[in-house]
Amino acid sequence: MLQDILAIFYIFLCIALIVLILIQHGKGADAGAAFGSGASGTVFGSQGSASFLTRTTAVMATTFFMTCLALAYFSMQRIEPTSVLEEVAPMTTTTLDELPTVPSSDSSSDLPPTPTEVPVDVPQ
Repeated sequence: MLQDILAIFYIFLCIALIVLILIQHGKGADAGAAFGSGASGTVFGSQGSASFLTRTTAVMATTFFMTCLALAYFSMQRIEPTSVLEEVAPMTTTTLDELPTVPSSDSSSDLPPTPTEVPVDVPQ
């Protein structure tokens, strides 16, 4: 349950981190803003968005890596399900030595006599 919630949070965090990185300006955009290329009309000004977006990206990246490590830890703690066959008690078997034999009228063969009826154990 906790692993599922953490995986959903991880997916939303990935999407938010991608969007946050894509809306940031590159290093080349900062050089153009220094010479007055119209960056003063932005929402955060020419320098204000860099520190806000950089800090938010750092916090989200740290959360991303911590969530990734937590998911890796939880995936290693998963208990393997047991097989249904391991829970069933084994059936008792009868060996050939325990089966009743019928005396053979022909004593010339080297083979042991064969049984006429084979008892079957039925589990209850």
